[in-house]
Amino acid sequence: MTEAQIKETIFKVLGRIAPEAQLDKLALNDNLRETLDIDSFDYLQFLIGLNEELGVEIPEADYGQLTTLADLIRYLSARVR
Repeated sequence: MTEAQIKETIFKVLGRIAPEAQLDKLALNDNLRETLDIDSFDYLQFLIGLNEELGVEIPEADYGQLTTLADLIRYLSARVR
């Protein structure tokens, strides 16, 4: 899976969590939770959604390192089948 496909999947899942968000304006280094005003429960739902879409298990210990779009793309690229 390419990074572009991973980004597309991230946006698909984010669209379900934050449908009002302007995802095309999201920069690679923006903090997702702050920029999109996502609370911790919604962020957890987002990570679960990524797991369902991509089949990548994201352990709770890794949540803190997944704050930006770039972080997520890098993390998922290394683990997606």
